[in-house]
Amino acid sequence: MSSPEKLAASVLVPGFDGTTAPDWLRRKVADGLGGAILFGRNVVDDEQVAALSAQLRAERPDVLVGIDEEGGDVTRLDVATGSFVPGPLALGAADDVELTTSVAAALGERLAACGVTISFAPCADLTLAAEDPSIGVRAFGSDPVKASPHVAAFITGLQKYGVAASAKHFPGHGAATDDSHHALPVLPRTEAELHEIELVPFKAAIAAGVRAVMTGHLVVPAWGELPATLNPKALTDVLRGELGFTGAVITDALDMGAVAGELGKTEGVGRASVRALIAGADALCLGGVSFEEDELNRIAAVIAAAVESGELPLERLVEASERVAALGTPPVSTPISPVDHRLGLEAARKALRIQGSPKLDGPPLVIDIETEPIIAAGPMPWGLGSHLTELVPGTRALKVGADGISTAIEAVHGARDLVVVTREAHRHPEVREFLGWLREAGVDYIRVETGVPGPETDGPRIDTFSGSYVSLRAAAEYLA
Repeated sequence: MSSPEKLAASVLVPGFDGTTAPDWLRRKVADGLGGAILFGRNVVDDEQVAALSAQLRAERPDVLVGIDEEGGDVTRLDVATGSFVPGPLALGAADDVELTTSVAAALGERLAACGVTISFAPCADLTLAAEDPSIGVRAFGSDPVKASPHVAAFITGLQKYGVAASAKHFPGHGAATDDSHHALPVLPRTEAELHEIELVPFKAAIAAGVRAVMTGHLVVPAWGELPATLNPKALTDVLRGELGFTGAVITDALDMGAVAGELGKTEGVGRASVRALIAGADALCLGGVSFEEDELNRIAAVIAAAVESGELPLERLVEASERVAALGTPPVSTPISPVDHRLGLEAARKALRIQGSPKLDGPPLVIDIETEPIIAAGPMPWGLGSHLTELVPGTRALKVGADGISTAIEAVHGARDLVVVTREAHRHPEVREFLGWLREAGVDYIRVETGVPGPETDGPRIDTFSGSYVSLRAAAEYLA
């Protein structure tokens, strides 16, 4: 049997810097490191990702290669261009389960060609709170009965090519109003309410054969004071006991503020790792920040010390190690192909919600109001201006931040056709004020909302439910 130190390393899945595997990472993989997570900082194009995955697999064939590829607003493969498929909320709006399966299969085929073994998707969360800063368009909707078939369909499609899906963020993040990247959210639900609402999509995911479930860093008071990631009641009693899940449990990134807290990057993550393993987690995701060899060694040492002291049973660590290794099974061998937008555009067009008569009389002024994207998404190309500039000659495009509204107001004067593009305007006071100014000034405009639609009814409008490349393209085509 491997030593506690080697077993501890075998459940760690860190992020790193660079578009090739650094020497230290290759050494750690060869020595049994569980795997690695790819972020936008690790991606140039599909060929490069495939080469990077091959580098890691050359060190050990069963290494886990993970990525946050949800499609839509959370994409890593298309971080430079915007996703080739719409996101979950758009797929939910299209409400075609077979189409959801096809979109996920296209995503799975592309990931398999890139050598990825697991995608941390789909979100089985629900979009429940208007002020929610972390889920929004990443969920398939707000109704658990309507969203669940899409969760299952996405899993079926993604796993068709051997790429494991990971339903997240158990037990469901959508009704929480804090972002666990910074703080510890509380989910104010009774156990009965959880079974009626949040847990319904997770039950569907398990029935669909999802190979992994990712935990959420949130507290359910009915389960005690510990966040689900560190809570045996959540992971052992409910997820495995009541819901019958037998696959791998993956933590959300343990370096996030909700669990590492004030103890810091190494000590906080080390102690969180021990508690997550005791609770029933298997793969320990060390995600958003880049890690180095010495930091991983110290975290593994904390886990090994917990085994030696009897705090963490050795058999629990062995079980976790075996489940992580199973997620390193290489996907179906598929060739890399040029990115094809046709299926994504079909889904994006079907998702559009049209209010009023949003049609142009001539070349418009397009004002893209950029607001801070959710942390899980990060910066990527966004906006309608470039699409309409291509499709409608004479279009003028202006991109402003929420703090540049005065520039937008100046630009409006004299504009005959105006298109205003927003991302969850209801969550941004400056954007709401600008829209209010337009109405009070009697300015006619077409609004394109790319996030979760708010309660506003401000005239002709297109809701895309996604900021993906194909969703923006579909809206531009409609207007053109």
